Amino acid sequence: MSLLFMLLLEMVWIPGGEFTMGSDRGDERPAHQVKVDGFWMDETPVTNREFKAFVDATGYVTTAEKAPNLEEIMSQVPPGTPPPPKEQLIPASLVFQPIKGQRNWWEWRGGANWKHPLGPNSSLAGIEDHPVVQISWLDAVAYAEWAGKRLPTEAEWEFAARAGRKEAIFVWGNEEFSEEKPQANIWQGTFPYKSTKTNGYFGTTPVKTYAPNPYKLYDMAGNVWEWCSDLYNISYYGEEAKKGVSINPTGPLKSYDPEEPWAIKRVHRGGSFLCHGSYCAGYRISARMKTAPDTSLNHLGFRCVKTAPPPQNIAAND
Repeated sequence: MSLLFMLLLEMVWIPGGEFTMGSDRGDERPAHQVKVDGFWMDETPVTNREFKAFVDATGYVTTAEKAPNLEEIMSQVPPGTPPPPKEQLIPASLVFQPIKGQRNWWEWRGGANWKHPLGPNSSLAGIEDHPVVQISWLDAVAYAEWAGKRLPTEAEWEFAARAGRKEAIFVWGNEEFSEEKPQANIWQGTFPYKSTKTNGYFGTTPVKTYAPNPYKLYDMAGNVWEWCSDLYNISYYGEEAKKGVSINPTGPLKSYDPEEPWAIKRVHRGGSFLCHGSYCAGYRISARMKTAPDTSLNHLGFRCVKTAPPPQNIAAND
C-alpha cells in the first residue's frame, strides 16, 4: 500500500453547511454567515514522518534550508529600514526563546529547520509522530500538491473546528481550559517563563494525544498553528458580512495588515503549545493569526484538505 494512498485514508469527511464565522473580538469582527461545501480533511496535522516521506520522494528543500533573499526581505519593511547584517542572511528560522525584560521572544537561529526544529543540535529522533514545524506557507503548499490535496480555506478550517456546534468557544466546548485535566496542548504555567506541563513535553506532543472534536479531528486546538490558504486582510470580514451569506469564501484578493502594511500575510489557525489565556488565547475556534508566507517557526505547521465526493453512504447534502 503506497504512502499516498495511506494519506488519503487518514482523512475525515466534513459534511459542509452554514455557520456563523468570526466573533466580536479584534480582527475576528464582525461575525458573519458563511456556507461551505463538504470536503475531506486530514484527521491530524502533517507529521514529521509524513513530511519526511515527501522530501525523500521529491528532494524538496524547504524555505528555512535556503538563505533568505535580501530583496524579498526589504520589500516587506518600511522604506528606509536598514538591511539586516550579512551574517544573518543564512539558512535559518525562528525559534521561541523568552528573554526576561524583552517582548521579542523569537530568535533567528542558523540551522533551524524542519529536520532540526530547535537548531543544529536538535533532531527528529523520538518525535516522528509529532506535527512537522518550521514549515513556511510555501512549503505547506508544495507538500499539499504532492499529496494531491490543498490547504484549507480559513472558512473550511473554522467550520471543521466548530463541528456543528454554533455557540462553541473552544474545540472541546465552552468550559475554560483546565491545567488539571488539559483538553489540548497549550502553555501551562506562567507565560512565557515558567512551564508546568505534566505530559512530559515542553513543545509539541504526538498527534492524537488529546481527544478529537466531534468530527474526529485531532489537534484543532493547540500543538501547532496551522496554515490556511487565505491571504490576510483586516477589513475582509466586514466585506464578507455585507453579502448576507458568503458561499465558499477563499479569502481577500489583497493582503493588508495595518501593523506591517508593506508585508504580505497569510492566515493560520488553531493556536499552539505557546498559547496561554493571559497572552494569546489563539486556541479559541474563531481566533486568527497572520504571518508572512516565507516565515518558518517552531510552533507552526499545517494540515490538508481535499475536494472530492463524499463517502458512498453519505448524501452530499447531509
